[in-house]
Amino acid sequence: MGRRKLGFWQRFAVVLAKPVMTIWTRRTWRGEAHLRRDGGTIIVANHLSHADPMVLAHFVYDAGRWPRFLGKASVFRVPLVGGLLHRCRQIPVERGTTEAAKSLEALVAAIDEGGAVVIYPEGTTTRHPQLWPMRGKTGAARLALATGAPVVPVAMWGPQRMFDPRTGRFDPRPRIPVTVAAGPPIDLGRWQGSAPTRVVLEEMTDQIMLSLRDLLAELREETPPPLWQRPAASDRVGDQRPGGPE
Repeated sequence: MGRRKLGFWQRFAVVLAKPVMTIWTRRTWRGEAHLRRDGGTIIVANHLSHADPMVLAHFVYDAGRWPRFLGKASVFRVPLVGGLLHRCRQIPVERGTTEAAKSLEALVAAIDEGGAVVIYPEGTTTRHPQLWPMRGKTGAARLALATGAPVVPVAMWGPQRMFDPRTGRFDPRPRIPVTVAAGPPIDLGRWQGSAPTRVVLEEMTDQIMLSLRDLLAELREETPPPLWQRPAASDRVGDQRPGGPE
């Protein structure tokens, strides 16, 4: 959906949010051309701060698409808030319930409508001490198999200066530098037509996360570590050893 097709509530959200982001951030956008202007698209992004959804939404909007984020279904049941989210065409997702299959159906429908669906494969802000991506969950891979839509990686660096999840520090100062870059669609062709088995989904997910990690490494101008596996609950508190495949 291009900007000219936005409804009243979407335009209202832009009027509220974009001036704030324009003042709060000093933006460097890269690779907008990788987000095609129409057609169903799956956007996968690293998640390093509670501030980065606003930065990502700004980037996707400036690239000519309307971002359709996933949100906990419970939030959509909050009076006023839920109604606004629905009107802005965001997507409720049931987690950990028998309704999860309906969530996939909603995502497939959004892609079929030509939407730009935004997914954080990690499912939460990264717990890596240096904010590198963790190993992801399989939702984006499952959606890619179900729809055949291109999966476009988008890496961000800078939103952690706006709000750092490691310290809880919020910085309201203007002109905080943020960089967002989209890369070319991830090559998932080797799995095209495969059944969505756990092995297939995990292999695809690792490919997605490695693409995001390497794109982020370009922004940071650093050598990336292996994908990080969050310690299990039974592990020693504070044990944050990197792990996972290269």
